[in-house]
Amino acid sequence: MSNPYELVPKCILTRVTEPNECLESYCAGFELSEWRCSGLADNLIEWIIDYALKSDELRDTNHTNTFVRLKQAASRVYTSEKYERRGEVGEIAAHAVCRTYFNTIPVAARVNYLSASNDPVKAFDLVHVRYVGGDNIELWLGEAKFFKSRNDAIKDAIASINSHITAGFLKNEKLLLGPQVSSDIPHSAKIKKLLSAEASLDELIASAVFPVLIAANSDAASSNVSANGGYSAEVADEMNALWDKLKASGLTEKIGLKLIYVPLGDKDSLNKAFDDRLKGLQIV
Repeated sequence: MSNPYELVPKCILTRVTEPNECLESYCAGFELSEWRCSGLADNLIEWIIDYALKSDELRDTNHTNTFVRLKQAASRVYTSEKYERRGEVGEIAAHAVCRTYFNTIPVAARVNYLSASNDPVKAFDLVHVRYVGGDNIELWLGEAKFFKSRNDAIKDAIASINSHITAGFLKNEKLLLGPQVSSDIPHSAKIKKLLSAEASLDELIASAVFPVLIAANSDAASSNVSANGGYSAEVADEMNALWDKLKASGLTEKIGLKLIYVPLGDKDSLNKAFDDRLKGLQIV
């Protein structure tokens, strides 16, 4: 049985800081001297099939049913008219970066975390697996924050992570995730064992990476007209300031954190552009 996640959409977000084990930044770039808002919104829509559909649906997707699959994915992202405070843009960006640059694949489709009312639920924003040589696996349990303010985003991320690494929350996540692991992904039995009630939480945490994506307004992105010159250095300064706050929280000493910073020219403009495209696919 083929792995439905072997094919990966193209990702517009490109690395703008040096590769680093703990923190990296990815940007949509610039077009006609402006931060590339429309291009990023288009690309995020390209990713919603990979993000929202189940593995068997992905396997059965081809040129004969692409539009149907897009509409199905769009209905699962969200259907709320009040999109301003939703965080799916950040979640899809995290999904795209992890899939593209770290070769992760979803343990279970995002649709499995939705309530019947399509409301946000308290769970990890990203649950992927990464294969590290041979038979070794890493569970990537991610948080994604899509805010106007970088400081507000990292503050909220720290609070979320602290609440998500408690024994009660992790045990509940194992109960939720274990039965939903797709059997058609590599080493699914090993993943299920790690998520079983019998496995120690210590074993889970030792096998886990906690990526934290912060997508927020950036002074560098809004004041530059290209990614040339000192842009990367300015973004790195913003990223390092976020990392300092993560270190000050004490979380870096407890779990394997990886900061993914996505500088935005304007969060509200991107949110509106994405919502317009999503709603266009939801017309019945």
